[in-house]
Amino acid sequence: MNKQQAKQRIAKLKKLIEHYRYLYHVLDKEEISSAALDSLKKELFDLEQQFPDLITPDSPTQRIGGKPLEKFTKIKHPQPMLSFNDAFSPKDMQEWLERISKLLTPHEQSSIDFYCEPKLDGLAIELTYENGILQSGCTRGDGIIGEDVTQNLKTIESIPLQLYSAEKIALDLQKEELKEVANNIFKMKTAKIVVRGEAIITKKNFQLVNQEQIKLGQTPFANPRNLAAGSIRQLDPKITAQRKLEVTIYDLITDLGQQTHEQEHKILHALGFKTNNKYSRYCATLQDVFAFHQFWYQNREKLPYEIDGIVVTVNSNKIFQKLGVVGKAPRGAIAYKFPLQQATTIVKDIVVQVGRTGAITPVAILEPVSIAGVTITRATLHNEDEIKKLGLKIGDTVVVGRAGDVIPDIIKVLPELRTGKEKVFHIPSHCPVCHSKLVKTEGEAIWRCPNKQCFARQKEYLYHFVAAFEIMGVGPKIIDRFLEQGLINDAADLFFLKEGDILPLERFAEKSAQNLISAIQSKKRISLARFIYALGIRNVGEQMSFDLANHFGSLEKLKNASLEQLQQVKDIGPISAQSIYHFFQQKENLQFLEKLKKAGVEIVEEKPRLLPLAGKTFVLTGTLSSLTRQQAKEKIHSLGGTTSESVSAQTNFLVVGETPGSKLEKAKKLGVKILNEKEFLSMLK
Repeated sequence: MNKQQAKQRIAKLKKLIEHYRYLYHVLDKEEISSAALDSLKKELFDLEQQFPDLITPDSPTQRIGGKPLEKFTKIKHPQPMLSFNDAFSPKDMQEWLERISKLLTPHEQSSIDFYCEPKLDGLAIELTYENGILQSGCTRGDGIIGEDVTQNLKTIESIPLQLYSAEKIALDLQKEELKEVANNIFKMKTAKIVVRGEAIITKKNFQLVNQEQIKLGQTPFANPRNLAAGSIRQLDPKITAQRKLEVTIYDLITDLGQQTHEQEHKILHALGFKTNNKYSRYCATLQDVFAFHQFWYQNREKLPYEIDGIVVTVNSNKIFQKLGVVGKAPRGAIAYKFPLQQATTIVKDIVVQVGRTGAITPVAILEPVSIAGVTITRATLHNEDEIKKLGLKIGDTVVVGRAGDVIPDIIKVLPELRTGKEKVFHIPSHCPVCHSKLVKTEGEAIWRCPNKQCFARQKEYLYHFVAAFEIMGVGPKIIDRFLEQGLINDAADLFFLKEGDILPLERFAEKSAQNLISAIQSKKRISLARFIYALGIRNVGEQMSFDLANHFGSLEKLKNASLEQLQQVKDIGPISAQSIYHFFQQKENLQFLEKLKKAGVEIVEEKPRLLPLAGKTFVLTGTLSSLTRQQAKEKIHSLGGTTSESVSAQTNFLVVGETPGSKLEKAKKLGVKILNEKEFLSMLK
């Protein structure tokens, strides 16, 4: 971008940012998320840094320890430090309340109320005081044992090294009408007092630290949480001191006679801790919780620190204790998160992809943008109607959102930033690969390539078929070569291949040809569920394939099933039933099945049985020693369970093998039950 282009872009950005600022701060309206607005501000800041002479006074960017430790020792927590399960919608919250209510008496159900507070995004810590003096401070660790970071925590000004005198504490508590607790304070002069909270860094100090990083030629920190966590775990307390962290305390572990979580906050304040009491609220009903959540979602930018939601806790300590723990999370509290994180970027182009069923999917090619710590370059546009609904053009600036492992979506177009060079996108009239005229079924939004011999469809279907059959060594590149050389026309041809067929191909020696043919031949025997999935029937995924196999037991019964019989299968609706029925009515599909049979493919039929894992969702991470990931999935599905690729609040179990990925940390954070391989195999038995 040259200077003239930058000048025009800066002018448009300033105008748009000011527009959203006025809506947000003056009219209390929010047409764009705070994350997306921050993304626009960041682009403006970057351009101004690139062209400093274009900075003007009215720009939105112009608003204005001890000895190093050799290692950390371990400290065992007096009680486990638990994490929270997440909720993302009012529906999730309502279901949480219904779940916990089932564990209570009618009287307890009618007396449930809540205490809500901003969910701080930092590092959880625990402090222990004896005789009013700070004795130790540690991290959460694994929830049972944490790391001793006392020396680092002592550098944080908001942590009192000595609690207020018993007299002052008692006086403050009496003002809060906590007379019984005040009396206990006098009795516990020599007792331990254990509290918990969060080490955080304010937005202002985060920016200052990153500015210093840049000056030193070092990489700036990605987010405040990473900076806070890294600062607490420094071996040199002097580095921690330089980061200007703060600690907010929100949990009183020691029993001083408190009866509610709200009282705990008042007691903590009286003890001399920094709390977020002024930002917290007692909520009598779930509707009050929704209002509190909405308030902070709209006003979180006014807080001095970052938050990603609110924590909702059953106020009564007696009820909270009765509800107990599920996994590594208390049932009586939940993290009610804000909507998914968003950012702004530019759509460089829109291309279309041809799927194995012929579906034409438009995909936006984006200027690289980081969302939730991941660089995004593509976003699905689903179909032509979605593009029209968004009013999207090639070259537009857009708001992109991403949650977890879900494919990024374009949420909003910002036409105010258009230059006049943007182009309208049109779905092509013909398939970009085989040039067949595209068709769209009445009532559907998706255009499709009708040519079953389309090279793109063939490739995508063959990739799917080979993956479903788990044929090792036959990847996309080899399939592409087989198709290009005319060695195969469909998936069944794979099983007819001989060594001599592939030896003439470049880079195929005799041994590698033997190995490849052996790999293909070794996979002729397959379970009914995997076979159904391999057929690639439209609207039939992995889980539905297992449901069909368990219900019908044989391919013959499935082939001859009526529409009514298909709809009797669990979770199969009219659309899926129609797809399955139509597939087995097509002559070419029946011929394909017969060809597979002649090739020696043997289907292992299923015996309908009870499903002990029904309703349970599993996620796998790491490498299992006794079985492959696909085999593990099959065992889960065969017992009625479902599998997912990402950890969420709906996950029941995370199965952990060797070298697990980031899913393990997320599972711990969400309180998902974690199984090692031995525990997993025991459950399967």
